[in-house]
Amino acid sequence: MTVKLFAFAASLRQASWNRKLLNVAAEVARAAGAAVDVAEFREFDMPLYDADLEASQGIPAGAQLLIRRIRAADGLLLASPEYNNSMPGTLKNAIDWVSREKPAALRGKSAMLLSTSSGLVGGNRGLWALRIPLAMLGVHVQPDMFSLAQSDKAFDATGQLADPVVRERLGKMVQGYVRVATALAGS
Repeated sequence: MTVKLFAFAASLRQASWNRKLLNVAAEVARAAGAAVDVAEFREFDMPLYDADLEASQGIPAGAQLLIRRIRAADGLLLASPEYNNSMPGTLKNAIDWVSREKPAALRGKSAMLLSTSSGLVGGNRGLWALRIPLAMLGVHVQPDMFSLAQSDKAFDATGQLADPVVRERLGKMVQGYVRVATALAGS
């Protein structure tokens, strides 16, 4: 069985370090046998969640597209920047819209969370905040999260991780996640 993963970086910035990290992780996942659908977060443009808007117009097109991509996958590779010790508001907003669809698009999916930042904790605090709504919505969040510190120094000119030790650690973590996602998808 080939596990299908949906991957995106929850950053709108064109030169996003998290997008670079996601691309490296997606390459590893493909090499481990996964089919990976990589998206740009900009594809899922949606207004701020508003129950009145939902009641009058339904779930917006950007959120519906995100829901379709999630439903087509067994699991998620999600790279998220850290904003003020938490997840970006745009990502929380997207999760809130996705949660409105019934049956729940995220329930039963698995996820591996990744982050990077120029700071010394690599965005890890934001991933802890992100785990909460995902787990509440029924996502099997991989216990190990990958956080990469000093992103401004971590990538080489080709977009690969410069440090072979870090590259190996990411490789092992993503390969482990692919095995878990495959097992969960088959159950």
